[in-house]
Amino acid sequence: MTLPLHALRVLDLSEGPAESCGRFLADLGAEVLRVEPPGGSPGRSDAVGFALRNANKRGLTLDLADESGRAALLSRVRHVDVLLESFGAAEAASLGLTPAGLLAANPALVVVSVTDFGRTGPWADRVATEDVLAAAGGVLSRSGLPGGTPLLPPAGLVGQTVGVHAAWAALVAYVKRVRTGVGEHVDVSAFEAVVHGFDPGFGAQGSAAAGRSESFPRDRPDAANFYPVFPCADGDVRICLLAKRQWRAMFEWLGEPEEFADPRYDAIPARFDAADRLNPLITALFAGRTREELTLEGSRRGVPVGGMLTVAEVLEAEHLRSTGTLVTAEIADGLRATVPTGYVSIDGERAGLRVRAPRPGEHDDLPVAVERDAPDLGLARQEPGERPLAGLRVLDLGVIVFGAELGRAFADQGAEVIKIENSAFPDGLRQTRRGGGMNASFAWGGRNKRGLGLDLRSDQGRALFRRLVGEADLVVANFKPGTLESLGFSHADLVEINPRIVVSDSSAFGSHGPWRTRMGYGPLVRASCGVSALWQDPATDDFCDGSTVYPDHVAGQVAAVAALAVLIGRGADGPGRSIEIAQADTAIVALGPTLARASLDSASVGPEGNRRAGVAPAGVFPCAGEDEWCVVVARDDADWERLAEVTGLPADEGLRTLEGRLERRGELEKRLGEWTAERGPDEVADLLQAAGVPAAGMLRLPDELTHPQLVDRDSFHEMAHPLLKRPIPAMARAARFSSIPDSPLEPAPMAGEHTREIARVQWALTDGEIEGLVRSAVLQPPTGE
Repeated sequence: MTLPLHALRVLDLSEGPAESCGRFLADLGAEVLRVEPPGGSPGRSDAVGFALRNANKRGLTLDLADESGRAALLSRVRHVDVLLESFGAAEAASLGLTPAGLLAANPALVVVSVTDFGRTGPWADRVATEDVLAAAGGVLSRSGLPGGTPLLPPAGLVGQTVGVHAAWAALVAYVKRVRTGVGEHVDVSAFEAVVHGFDPGFGAQGSAAAGRSESFPRDRPDAANFYPVFPCADGDVRICLLAKRQWRAMFEWLGEPEEFADPRYDAIPARFDAADRLNPLITALFAGRTREELTLEGSRRGVPVGGMLTVAEVLEAEHLRSTGTLVTAEIADGLRATVPTGYVSIDGERAGLRVRAPRPGEHDDLPVAVERDAPDLGLARQEPGERPLAGLRVLDLGVIVFGAELGRAFADQGAEVIKIENSAFPDGLRQTRRGGGMNASFAWGGRNKRGLGLDLRSDQGRALFRRLVGEADLVVANFKPGTLESLGFSHADLVEINPRIVVSDSSAFGSHGPWRTRMGYGPLVRASCGVSALWQDPATDDFCDGSTVYPDHVAGQVAAVAALAVLIGRGADGPGRSIEIAQADTAIVALGPTLARASLDSASVGPEGNRRAGVAPAGVFPCAGEDEWCVVVARDDADWERLAEVTGLPADEGLRTLEGRLERRGELEKRLGEWTAERGPDEVADLLQAAGVPAAGMLRLPDELTHPQLVDRDSFHEMAHPLLKRPIPAMARAARFSSIPDSPLEPAPMAGEHTREIARVQWALTDGEIEGLVRSAVLQPPTGE
């Protein structure tokens, strides 16, 4: 298979989560050269994690502290397209490798800086780990039991968000470079990627928000009943009742109990309020049946049910093996493990793991690339300052959070995105408590799009859609497998109309394998992939992932990266291609290192809670004030020395090594907690960050709007919509670009808002023809028009 980014050349100087950006680009075919210092990257101390973040790359050793090493790097910089780096500002300046310096060496270069808090702002010099980003980015404040200690999410999820976010920003900037001939500096803040990309408080929200008495409680939300878990004969299952029809099917399965016959229980909040009476009925119904029996019966009835799988069960799952999601492979010299292959399939083939991570300096003899002609993307030349994806047309059949994120990513960068809906099957993201109008969630996810009401189940509607396909670049959908085919819109069908069309289709578990017919939403995907099992409180065994829709948002971004990569590879005259993303694969990739370690030692992996392996002291600690917390992490011996100096923790000789600190972990973390409890979270973070120790207070979602780093970086803009009472805060940009403008915040369309306009302009229909199609409900303008 010819991979879509085969012509892209990347130098990767990054460390940590940013490395996964280069891995994703390499999976999609980019030639990625990983530059390491003599002796190898410090990240190699985590052999499994490093191997997975750097598979499919080549390896080059350069001493950038030496003038000859820098000269060798710059000789390569002049012949690559993208450079990924994660230097701090002072380090970049001392090396003479600032973005400005790199762009001076190659004015057509795309420099992607992926740093913990961004290159500008009062927190620019602060340091973070995944767990610190979870605290600072608003994830921690929604995880854990009410009244208890907040619970960190499983390792890997936050870092994945950063890498995928950076990959999207890099490709957008690359398209801009190709269309203008001018390079770009892309300033990616891992902090902002988590705030806006993991499961944003001010972005397309999942159904859990609908059940809250208030959007952002001070304590952790009582999320147990958002997506409740029930015991069964061989473990646990989760149900995910969202739509009215799903509840009605559950009501019938329960034997139509009289106390729940009232139509008010069709609404999510009413069922949440009655959970103390409803859940025992479901518990009794499920007792004695296996997870598989309940999942299959749920699918038959239209009730979303999924088994809660352990990591060991995930590794043995027939579905994940048969679809190629998991394979046993050599990922480094002498290291074989069961690992995820990658996110995406293109034309039915997996675009993922091909080659193990390089040895240090394995490709030092690789010659410097020769000059190449600039690729032709088939798009008009642009002047700097225009949005890079202008000129692309996207037909958006996507629904709920995943669909919203994918289409919005293209719309924000200038593509014409036509949101196509059938009034008989409205997008579930449009649900409002009182019906009608507009909710903030759809306003966030539908911004910058146009709305077309069209009945694709009618012959005339399908014929009109095919006419749109003839002039489109990309069709995106995330229905259950087989839906596009049943409508006559498979990729094979559509390329007969437009040989250049790209089709991106996504579902929970993909179109192949034993799980392909299962109903799926983010909470069920998490359950089936081991995320929920790892997101447990070890002290209580309670599942604490109820207030997130992960992996919906990041899976939408994964699909956007893949689709843009395929459009780049298609170019001006290449054929269209078919892309498939199983949202389960997104979760599996995030857990890659955990799964690999479990495959090597099954006894080594279980829910960590806040006690992460391999670091000490580290975790979530109480602070002065009401329900105030912070995360502190001593990454290594140097961090420990600085931490002990600031806090007065014992500086015994035996604590200078990780082994010594692990032996006395309980004592050290108890004393550290006593120190933090006397101080507010901001004071703790200020004192420790001044010493170079990763730390952050737990940020609540409303406080994101006044956070000094986010305010300084202008991270939120106000977005108005005529159907909302007041403007709402919204993500301003995917990253800070040196010349690409911020997205406009055009209002999300009402269902079918632009139907008549599209009929006149795109199809050249007369008013009489339009009105005839409206009367037959083939065309569907907004209600009342």
